[in-house]
Amino acid sequence: MAKRYTHKDELEKLKESPEREFITVYKHGSLIVEIYKPDKVDRQLPHSRDEIYVVISGSGYFIKGKQEQPFEPGEVIFVPAFVDHRFINFTDDFSTWVFFFGPEGGEE
Repeated sequence: MAKRYTHKDELEKLKESPEREFITVYKHGSLIVEIYKPDKVDRQLPHSRDEIYVVISGSGYFIKGKQEQPFEPGEVIFVPAFVDHRFINFTDDFSTWVFFFGPEGGEE
């Protein structure tokens, strides 16, 4: 039977993690799946691989490059490698799945 990953279970594990904002949930080939729940401020820097966010809960705004857009649960957000991005003005219940994939430098 395949392993099942639920956001509730992973958020509980996150509470026990020394990182306290993200944990790696799954790895396979070039794919890395994390759960991310920043505390009041998103301090992340651009990443060297493409990534997709799938918002679990909460709302706020997402900045990608010079674009700013609102987000809500269920949204899928793609960010190419090396593009500056962050979540801002998000609610306390905000959390998201993060999927890193592909080669260093992103897909062509």
